[in-house]
Amino acid sequence: MRHAYFQSLVVLLSASRSAIAATYSLAKDYSGPTFFDDWVFYNNFDNLTNGDVIFVSAQVAASSKLAFVDPSSGHAIVKVDNTSTVPWNDKRNSVRITTQNEFAVGSVWVADMFHVPYGCSVWPAWWSQAPSWPAGGEIDTFEGVNLRTLNQMSLHTLPGCTQVSPTQTSSLINSTDCSSSSNNNQGCIVTDPSTDSYGAAFAAAGGGVFVTEYAQTGISIWFFTRSAVPSSLSSGSNTLDTSTLGEPVANWPTTGCDMDQFFGPQNLILDITLCGDFAKPPNIFTQTCTGVCYDDWVVGNGSDYANAYFDVASIRIFNTNGSLPALPSGGGSHNGGVSISQWQTTLLSAVVLAGILL
Repeated sequence: MRHAYFQSLVVLLSASRSAIAATYSLAKDYSGPTFFDDWVFYNNFDNLTNGDVIFVSAQVAASSKLAFVDPSSGHAIVKVDNTSTVPWNDKRNSVRITTQNEFAVGSVWVADMFHVPYGCSVWPAWWSQAPSWPAGGEIDTFEGVNLRTLNQMSLHTLPGCTQVSPTQTSSLINSTDCSSSSNNNQGCIVTDPSTDSYGAAFAAAGGGVFVTEYAQTGISIWFFTRSAVPSSLSSGSNTLDTSTLGEPVANWPTTGCDMDQFFGPQNLILDITLCGDFAKPPNIFTQTCTGVCYDDWVVGNGSDYANAYFDVASIRIFNTNGSLPALPSGGGSHNGGVSISQWQTTLLSAVVLAGILL
């Protein structure tokens, strides 16, 4: 009898945790005049993905209008330099920004964008990464290349993480092995079938909203084109219940990729590089573009990069307790959410108490 009671209590507590995990409170709002205040500008050439750009400092980005808040819309603009003439063997200026804070399991990031970069040689991304990658993992919410018309979402981890039995609307699963050491770091990729998810069609539709849930049960990504953005996202509410968003476009359940083993607190990143490991290879570049990636596009007067910019209305971070995690002081820890160890402690205490009462 007592054993059955304990089982019921465990089920009840587990169900309660699942319900809590779906509800989040606002912890950080990147928007308006202070949008860029809490980001780090990379300030170096692209030595990470071999792109033909220099990621400029905050000072250069501001003075050359590569990262600024548009006074007419209040939106943040992040762009590639499209006014300078770049001689052969030089690189073009661009921007890569990373959040100062790290966001742990039990977090959701909501990015409302009206325009994303596109064009031949252009490789933009909205993503996250743990400081000691590949340990701690990577979540790519938005990634496009050249003139492709569909967004691709992916995870990159240490060996052992795979996509198993996802609950998602997309049937376009490119790969299921998330290991960064497999298939030239291809990752486990899901492609959004909506042509509104990237490029010119994204802009023509008025953009949309990307939602990334980093939960103990797994990672899920939603995309809503502007006309389909639910009121729970457009209302500016300080709470978010992800169970009201419907089935995600992409999902990586913990059944194939244990969150505690493969993921840690994430820095969020917005960047635009040119050519590089993804956009430059001829077998990819020539799918949608002509000529040679660097020679025929990066070099020259830059007029081809008129559409190589992000227009971001806001990036809002929610978590399970609504508090902003402290800035990392080293290796980082799971801040801003209820960790699995805390729940194990709570569960154990409840079971012990129930045993005493019985």
